[in-house]
Amino acid sequence: MTVKTPQAVAETFFQRIATAEDVNEIAALVSESVDWLVAGNTQLVPWIGRKYGRKGVAEFYSQIRSHLSSEHFEIKDILIKDKRLVAIGELASRVKKTQKLIETEFVLDMFIDNGLITRFRMFEDSHAVSEACR
Repeated sequence: MTVKTPQAVAETFFQRIATAEDVNEIAALVSESVDWLVAGNTQLVPWIGRKYGRKGVAEFYSQIRSHLSSEHFEIKDILIKDKRLVAIGELASRVKKTQKLIETEFVLDMFIDNGLITRFRMFEDSHAVSEACR
């Protein structure tokens, strides 16, 4: 098996987020012991928090799809140093329950080793996300 570069893994990851019908296709890109965290108010925002393994990542994307409609997702820049990849972007999502629009810049901080994402952090305006879910 050929080990993919962090750039290639990230590009595949972003493409699958946008196009994969089965969330397990996205989860296949993370290690079974992935350290996954999106900080915020887990009482108001059910999809955030710490997730465990591929099953947790699949659950994360399944929950996002059931609660949000994506209106815009754009990666503006990618920075890579060794196994660390940082993606800077912006997104807009509509909360299905409230019809409120979340517009935020974000940073994804990932470690990619042997072709799999082993650590994932998403930094965004978590206050705005929580408010949109009220």
